[in-house]
Amino acid sequence: MWDFSSWAGKSFKLDFAGGRNGNSTPPLRDQNQLLLRLITTWFIWGPRGDKAWRTLKSRFGRLRRVMVFCDQKGILASDLMRYPKLLEGVAELCAHPREQQKLLVELDRLRYAKDQIGFTLFDEPGISKLATAIKRRGEKDPEQTAYIPTRIWKYQVFRLKECLEDFLTYKHQIEDCFNFCINAYAHNFGSLEAALLSKGPTSKLLPFTEQRHKRSGARTGRQFHGHFSITAARFGIEGPLTKWIAPDIKKASIKSFSGYLTLIQYAALTYIANFTLQRIEEAAALRADCLIWEEDPTVGRIPIICGETTKTDDDSDARWPTSPSVSIAVEAMSAVARLRMRCAAANPLVNCSNYDQENPALLHRAFEPWSPVVQSDYSKKPLLATYSQIIRRFPLLFEGQQIAITEDDLKQSRMLTPNLSKGGKFKAGESWPFAYHQLRRTSAVNMFASGLLCDSSIQAILKHRTLLQTAYYGRNHTRLRFNEDVSGVLSETKYEVMARQIQSLVTDRYASPAGEKQKEEMVINIIGTNDFNALVNAGRRGEISFRETRLGGCTKVGHCEYGGIESVARCAGGDGGTPCREAVFDKLKQRSIERQLQSIEHLQQAAIPDSPRRRALQAEGQGLRNYLDAIRI
Repeated sequence: MWDFSSWAGKSFKLDFAGGRNGNSTPPLRDQNQLLLRLITTWFIWGPRGDKAWRTLKSRFGRLRRVMVFCDQKGILASDLMRYPKLLEGVAELCAHPREQQKLLVELDRLRYAKDQIGFTLFDEPGISKLATAIKRRGEKDPEQTAYIPTRIWKYQVFRLKECLEDFLTYKHQIEDCFNFCINAYAHNFGSLEAALLSKGPTSKLLPFTEQRHKRSGARTGRQFHGHFSITAARFGIEGPLTKWIAPDIKKASIKSFSGYLTLIQYAALTYIANFTLQRIEEAAALRADCLIWEEDPTVGRIPIICGETTKTDDDSDARWPTSPSVSIAVEAMSAVARLRMRCAAANPLVNCSNYDQENPALLHRAFEPWSPVVQSDYSKKPLLATYSQIIRRFPLLFEGQQIAITEDDLKQSRMLTPNLSKGGKFKAGESWPFAYHQLRRTSAVNMFASGLLCDSSIQAILKHRTLLQTAYYGRNHTRLRFNEDVSGVLSETKYEVMARQIQSLVTDRYASPAGEKQKEEMVINIIGTNDFNALVNAGRRGEISFRETRLGGCTKVGHCEYGGIESVARCAGGDGGTPCREAVFDKLKQRSIERQLQSIEHLQQAAIPDSPRRRALQAEGQGLRNYLDAIRI
């Protein structure tokens, strides 16, 4: 029994032995007790140690159930991997889907901590089997969150970025124009507060209307500036307004100006969601100081988004590693939030605190005096518009042809969402029905489908935008404790992507370095049949494995000391040996390999003759040539 009551400030004990004094907690034998103590010690004092007592208690309960299960089967928990038939029993230990997800995350973390603890409960294939068993138990064929096809995903990301960059280009002119408009209202109404609180007919006070008479305002001192398009041209912002809001600037009213600022807020919000895997409610709750930078000795400056979490558990540190490009989204949202804060702070009905004024929420309603929105307390967040609602409200944001679904788009998305058309929303020729949660799932899939290092190395995706994310998610040795729910999404997605990649092995996309006969023999040796459905089922059970490499993939179950990322010489036989029998070559990587070969040949010429580096480059180059020869057969 470990008693932490004095630390927790309440009765808090971890009962390892159990079964005492008629307690309903099942007893646990000494050997499995020791293993549980080691695991619990690591979860408390190891990297990313638990910070909440409630989290520790629930984690301890889940892992103790696994230990008791092993006790009842007469085995050590450290030997559980040797008994694959027991996986179904482990899958039944947690009834609630949320608890099952947490157990998978914990087992995956323990897998990475094998060297620190001295053992692990499940290896990677074991966790894959367990995840499949859990999914099979509760699966009722629900419609999954759709995976956005690469073409459409990239288009929306770059279009959102273009919108934000345009805003930042005109940022100072927009700020000057906004303040001019606010001052114009304050002048005609007597004060900004009066303009904000004004009710009833006010048409004679509105500054951006045509003068009825040449001497209008002569007696009262009110000023009229004509149609808003004149003011927009005066401050030089007609460019972004016509591009994103009103193609005809003469039809752009001052309410169109507020609409543009709202568009910028939602474009930035969606851009952030693309690169953090946050729930949209979490991204919508961010404040102006949400972006911080951490110094890492390996990858340099790391951008981190900090904010509140929508999880009910209080153990999340609410931090998300992200892409450096997210900084433009935070900058744009902050600029709009601070402009609107001027009106919110002047309105007594909004009740802005000093903290709100110093650090405003990045997403809030329009507080401008010309806004038709009913003003309310600042602490009350506005109703969040859906992604599809934003696209309908701002039709210039995306071009219809670019987000129209093609047959290739459907084919790619169905690979990771087999029941994609179940609801009838996804049809060729129709616009892609965007939803925020699709961004969360698509980003998780892309992270693990883009090319990883072997498990013993730092997981790093070979794309600039997601390199920093993967380095932090994959290493499990960070100084910061990131949102655990995101880790759960990534863990589940990793095994899902692996299963889909296994399915593609039977297609013409992949070739064996020893020819098609060797590829067929490899599949037959692994699963005993070349039937496609049998291959899919074997992948789901974890009997075969797939890990992406620079040349294609590796089907070896477990750790591979050669990796296939840092060097491909051994995989493709560039070192003089025969190519690895468990390697497969992806024909879609041909152009990338040709570019790599050119680079290797250039480096080889500059290397000292007969030096170790020269020999290593020769082996690497020969391996790349072997790949090209194999896929051209």
